[in-house]
Amino acid sequence: MQFLANTHIDFMKYRRFFISVSIALLVVCVVELFALTGLNLGIDFAGGTQMALRLREAPQVDTLRGALEAAGLSGLAMQRYGDIADNEVLIKVSVVEGSEEGSSASILAALEQALNTDSGGRFDLNTHGSDAFAAWLFERDPDALRTATDTGDTVAPDEQAHETYGEQARKIIEARNALGIFTTWDQVTSADGVSEKTASLLQSEAVLGSYAVLSNENVGPQIGAELKQKGVLAMVFSLVGMLAYIWYRFELRFGVGAIVAVFHDFVIVLGLYALLDYEFNLPSIAAFLTLIGYSVNDTVVIFDRVRENMRRFRRQPLIETMNQSLNQTLSRTVLTSGTTLLVVACLFFYGGAAIHGFAFVLLVGIIIGTYSSVFVASPFALLWESWFGREARRRRAHRGSARAA
Repeated sequence: MQFLANTHIDFMKYRRFFISVSIALLVVCVVELFALTGLNLGIDFAGGTQMALRLREAPQVDTLRGALEAAGLSGLAMQRYGDIADNEVLIKVSVVEGSEEGSSASILAALEQALNTDSGGRFDLNTHGSDAFAAWLFERDPDALRTATDTGDTVAPDEQAHETYGEQARKIIEARNALGIFTTWDQVTSADGVSEKTASLLQSEAVLGSYAVLSNENVGPQIGAELKQKGVLAMVFSLVGMLAYIWYRFELRFGVGAIVAVFHDFVIVLGLYALLDYEFNLPSIAAFLTLIGYSVNDTVVIFDRVRENMRRFRRQPLIETMNQSLNQTLSRTVLTSGTTLLVVACLFFYGGAAIHGFAFVLLVGIIIGTYSSVFVASPFALLWESWFGREARRRRAHRGSARAA
């Protein structure tokens, strides 16, 4: 089956219009990046502490922000994320001078004071990890597993008790992690391997707090600056390397067209990324590097066909050769981009919040990259040829001969 076979679309006829559209988009995106909001730098590059929470009830963001600000936390940013029903909140705190190790302890202390005032000092199953939980169970020994002396005093440690309580704690915390937060005691006691005496002890001496920590990251300022520098260098070296390869493999005019198209794709997608306030982090760098490779690959396929046709039709003007090559590769371009777009769209809509930004870069990047391969790379290669190529040299030589005559 042939798709879009034998088309005769005059792509180059509209090159000035599409170049004008691209320039307008570039101006808007540059203004967005440097004059308006700019990038929402993630914890990877900005440094500081980032903590994701899930609350039992709908979060009162203003109340939480006030509690954290009262604790002296600076550079505070807080937002809801994920599905509204999940009651999830993301907290970011910038690096505080003198506490480069992170602000996790200060954040948790402020949250305890604001949300868990009625816990009465009891053990919180929603905030502690499995190790602390296992130690708490071992100390109380609800199943009477620890070795006892003749006087009734227990001696520690006992290997079997450690193993049993460690396993119970691990399974209960795994159940909490699967749910995000415990909201009822049935969710706790229904976990695999939990004994009746342990369940009874938990309901009498433990508490289900108002929030659970889903993730907690700390990045120092030096590490953040180093990651930022390496991310920029990765982008620059990838562009330079591709320009050198295309120059060597094809010709300089094609290399210039490809790099202009990649720069066009990168700036526009980055501007849209900033406009929608996605977090810019290490996965974002990976997404943009993937976008650069995909865009260049599509452009190289078109330029390879241009080069073949230039050899077959030596007397044909370059603009006609480009139109012919674009029509010949149109089916491949649409099918490849379309099938890839379908997969990335599934990632974007069903992949979850963790990869939303990554999938957005690829989703929009494939659309912009396909557009630029046709309406940006080829026109700029043609423009370079008219300014600096053989046709320009012939025109200059002709004008020189006419003046001499």
